Amino acid sequence: MGKILIMVGLVTVLVGLLIQFAPLALSLFGKLPGYILYEKGNMKFFFPITTMILLSVGISLLMKFFGR
Repeated sequence: MGKILIMVGLVTVLVGLLIQFAPLALSLFGKLPGYILYEKGNMKFFFPITTMILLSVGISLLMKFFGR
């Protein structure tokens, strides 16, 4: 349990540093092709499918490398 808490803490710190010092790299996630945007009247539906696929692949790779 201790190792898991340490890993979660380190990942949280790394993500925080990334957000703090690399806002340009993170701003690219909002501008990727493949997003679904549907607007009708005062309703807006936004589905970031490209970002979800990239995050899924990234998390899967991390789990493969650091998993048991």
